[in-house]
Amino acid sequence: MTLLLIPILFFSDFSNFESQLPLLLLIALLSTAIGHTMMIHFLKHFSVATASIISSVQPIFGIIIAYIFVNEIPSVNTIIGGSLILLTVIVESVRSRKCKK
Repeated sequence: MTLLLIPILFFSDFSNFESQLPLLLLIALLSTAIGHTMMIHFLKHFSVATASIISSVQPIFGIIIAYIFVNEIPSVNTIIGGSLILLTVIVESVRSRKCKK
């Protein structure tokens, strides 16, 4: 994979990379590191199937954080996809609570 991506280094423009690095690190920290830590913690409380569905919410957090900090406006398809993910998570959460009772 690395060999396939090396040519990108020669054709990409990295002129403003340094100015964007703090925001990229913030988004990576909030949407990835904290998300994975929370997912591992919640694995104790949910079944594996439920935890995998809940973990799919992580990209939504990334979209929200990108909107807040980088002013990146999500497309209609992104909003529809995020809504479907959230609906699935809500349905699975309600279903898993009913199964435990």
